[in-house]
Formats: sequence, C-alpha cells, structure tokens
Amino acid sequence: MGNVSGMIDWVPNARRVAAPAVLVLAAAITTACNPFGPDQPQTVAEQYAEAVNNDDVAAAAALTDNPSAATAALQQMFDALGTDGTFTVAESSRDGSSGEFKLDAQWKLAGDKQWNYQTAGQASQPDEDWLIHWDPSLLAPGLTAEETLQFAPVYPTPARVLDRTGGELMSQQVVTLVQVDPTADAAGVAAVLAPFGVTAASLQSDLAGAQGKPITAITLRESDLTAVEPALMAMPGVTLAKQTRLLTVDRELSSPTLNDVAQKWQESNDAAAGWTVQAVNDEAATRGLVGGDPQPTQDIPTTLDVRLQRSAEAALAPIPQAAAIVALQPSTGDVLAVAQNQPADQQGPIALTGLYPPGSTFKTVTATAALEGGAVTPDTVLPCPGTENIEGRQIPNDENFELGAVPLHTAFARSCNTTLARLAVGLAPDALTNTAAQLGLGVDYVTPGLTTVTGSVPRADSAAARVESGIGQGRVTASPFGMALVAASIARGSVPAPTMITGEPGVADRTPPALPPGVAEQLRSMMGETVSAGTATTLKDIPGLIGKTGTAEFGDNTHAHGWFVGVQGDLAFAVFVSDAGSSAPALEAAGRFLRASR
Repeated sequence: MGNVSGMIDWVPNARRVAAPAVLVLAAAITTACNPFGPDQPQTVAEQYAEAVNNDDVAAAAALTDNPSAATAALQQMFDALGTDGTFTVAESSRDGSSGEFKLDAQWKLAGDKQWNYQTAGQASQPDEDWLIHWDPSLLAPGLTAEETLQFAPVYPTPARVLDRTGGELMSQQVVTLVQVDPTADAAGVAAVLAPFGVTAASLQSDLAGAQGKPITAITLRESDLTAVEPALMAMPGVTLAKQTRLLTVDRELSSPTLNDVAQKWQESNDAAAGWTVQAVNDEAATRGLVGGDPQPTQDIPTTLDVRLQRSAEAALAPIPQAAAIVALQPSTGDVLAVAQNQPADQQGPIALTGLYPPGSTFKTVTATAALEGGAVTPDTVLPCPGTENIEGRQIPNDENFELGAVPLHTAFARSCNTTLARLAVGLAPDALTNTAAQLGLGVDYVTPGLTTVTGSVPRADSAAARVESGIGQGRVTASPFGMALVAASIARGSVPAPTMITGEPGVADRTPPALPPGVAEQLRSMMGETVSAGTATTLKDIPGLIGKTGTAEFGDNTHAHGWFVGVQGDLAFAVFVSDAGSSAPALEAAGRFLRASR
C-alpha cells in the first residue's frame, strides 16, 4: 500500500501526549495543517489509514471496536484486490466524544486498472482511547457484513484460431478436470477412465507423490465426459471441475507450435478483457461496484496447412524413435506444418528448438560456401577417395565407398565426405558461419506465435575444425526448423522471414546478404541429382523433388541421427529421426509425407 497523506484530523489531548502508543482521536477540528506540529502523534483515522497502507491487518483492526470482524474483512479485501492501494484521510470533524471522517481510496488493480472512491466512517471515545466504529463500508461504498469483494476479468467473446484457409483450427472449449483425493477407490476410478489410458498404478503413484492432496487424474473434453460422468459423480473422493481451454477442433491434430499460438491467443484475450469489482453475498448474488467493458477480439489467422500437418503427423507415427518434420513455404516464409511423434513430444518441442549435428545435410552450406567463393563450380573435378586423413582426422565415406575423380555435383549427390571435408579446409575460418547465416542457420528470430532456435555454426579457426564443420559434425548444430529454413532459402535464393501468424513475419537479429545470382540455382541442380542419381533415389518417383540426405554421428560415434531436407515446388521441409543409424528412416518418412500430400 502507499504512504498515508492528507490533513491531520484529530490530535490527542495534552493528557495523552506523554503516551503516544495509545491511539486517540483529535481534540480539535483542523483545516489544512496540524497546529500542534509535525512531531505530534497521528490521529486514529490517519493511523488506521497508515496501517492499511502498510498491509498491517492486525494494527488496523486493533484501532476498531470490532477487531475480529475488521481482521476478516481487511484480509479478504487484500486477497481480492491485491495490496496496491492507498487510503488517505480527506475530511474530519468532531462533536464531543464522537467524530466523523472520510477516506479517499485509490486502487491500482491487475492490468493497470484504476478504482478511485471515497468512504465515510465514525469514531468515538468510549473510554480514554478513541476507536473507529467498524463498518465494512469503510472498505468500499455500501459494503455490508454479508458481502465480500471480488475482482474479476470480464472476457470478450473468445477469438478463434484459424488455419491458412480460414477454417477453424482451435477454439475455446469446456473441459472437465477429474480430481481424485486419497479417499477415492483408485482401482474403481481407473476402471472408469481406462478408455483414456488411466491405470490404477498410475493413479496410486500420482496420489502417493501428492502427499495427501488431490490430483487431477485426467482432463476430458465434453464429448468424452458424457459416457463416464454419471459413474464418476457417484464415486466418493472424485470431484469434477469444469474449465475453459483453447483446444484444437480436430482432437487428433497436434503441433508443438500450437502452444505458442495459444499463448498469443491468451495475451490477446487478456488485453481485450474488461474488468469488474463486485460485492458478493453469501447467496452468490453480486452487486457491481466498478468496472470496464471488454473490447472486441479478432480471430487469429495462422499459416498452418491442416492437410500437410496431418500428412506430417501420419508420416512420423510409425517411427519408434523421436522424430520431427517442419515444412515451410519458401516464397513467403509461412510455416505450413510442424509435426512430432509421441517419443519426441516427451522430449519437448524438438522440431523447433532441438539442436543436433546436421551431418551431411550441412553439405548444402559447405558446397554453397565453396561455390560462392569461386574456387569451384559444380563441374570441377575433385577426388573422392573412400577414406582420407585430413588434418589429422580420418574421414571415411559411408562404408568406405570411393568414386575416384568426379565432378563436384556427383560428389555432392553421392554425399562424398572426403570431397566436402577437403573443400572445407580451403575455406576462410568464418566462411561456413557466414554462408550458414545466408541460409538462415545461426540467425535468431522473434516470430509471433513461434519460438525457434535455428542452430549454431561457430567460426572454425583451425583446419581440423573446418574438416568437422564441413560435414556437419564437430560444433555445428541445427534444429529441424533450422534445416527447413536452409532448404527454403536455397529454394528462394535468400532467407524468407518465418511466419506463423498471417501478416506478422518474424524479425531476425541480423540480415545476411542474399546468395549471389546463380549459386542457389547451382545448388538446386546438385540437390536434384541427389534424388535422381544419388543417396535419395528412393524418392525419385516424386515429381520435382530435390534434396539432401544426412547421417550425423553423436555421443560415442556409434550412434547416428538421420536427416533429409528437401524442396518440392513451393514447399521446403526437413525430416529428422533421432538415433536412426542412417538417413533411411528419414527418407521413408519424407516419402510418406510427400506422397500423402499429393
């Protein structure tokens, strides 16, 4: 609470000056100043206001003739309105052993809401000490002993979240929390909730961890609740609590980015909300004291393509390891699909923020840097031995395949590690860092409705470090989103601004230059050969597809992640499969995704 201020009202009589701890009303009416000087004890009205402003319930209540009632009412006021309020004495008068006063109140409520009002009170001197006659209306105009204060937001008609076609993607829906306390029959509750995956063992474990407190066993949509509600309501120890939540209209649809969209929806809803302070009596009747009306809200249009989202989710479903697909529209930067399977969901939003070595998919960056530097063209003939010691690091090709001397485009399509690692040695220490940024990798974005991390490509000052970086190992990391952005940048020739909410593109922490004319086209041709005659020929039946496979060692180098990045028309995407051993599972998932999307 704020500091007490205003006129000095009642000052103590001379007999009480020697005992300032005793609280008394003034012996005279004052006007604009205290004639007894600033060091005199405060009046009981001002002492009450100061105690309230200091959030000292006990001290304020002790100044009244009903401390217990005052304590309960003051504490309830603080619980309801917070403590950011100031009471000041506005007026005062005295007639013998009784007096009257008025208090000005200024509240700052949640969300910078303001409530200013005035209340009136009475005081008397039954014995030596002055006491304020307790009345709940001291706290708020007309408040009675049967009423309590309540502050609440008043929400507008909730906005909807739309997909890129304008179809309803998410809406506010009623859900029911099934709350179970320790007295409930866990086995019986589990039997009713078995269709939703709840078991007696899981309930008992959760109850044990709650240390005697109730737990929420599950949250059910209205359509799910209908069949089990009667049985649950009849069970001792089970309580059903309804709430509203923003949910996908299609219950099967899931995307890690929807959490960020939901947060934006909530922020928009909160910003538009009105408010009210009410007096509520024991029968739940309410009396409005002050408030403001809610403002209209606008539906939130997203860039998600539901058809592609469903295809991506279905493509990942058979994979036992954590896996993700991110799809973007290169021409606009629109996020078309962000999907994960259940093992990935258990690890968090890995599609958007998980960082992994990108392996050979990073050869798109290495080849771009070499082409941009002018040292080679796609037709430059280079050696591709099966294994080679490069700057002290033995670099093998997959199963030590060797091609001899071949054009760069062939070495790229066949994913020749020895060729690309040797090219990386000749690059400048910051070449891969700068080229990666030209393709969006290592750039940070602030994007409404989308939280992402693209990756990291540190400067490689030693030749040995450039060997590792050149084949997507060492300290190079990328997220599936980051590699999808690389593919989109290759398709476009420059980095598109990622966009999740239509009309609200992401803002980059820097703006790297676009690729030189012709370089992106050369890379696209090399990626086309990867599909037609290289490591991704299992997808060559898909019209217009270009791409790059990747296998990335991690840990003790006996495990490897699988990757595939690709472009088909105005669709760019990345597929990631954790601990896949090779790129094959990622290629298979890409095939399921693209073929289902036709």
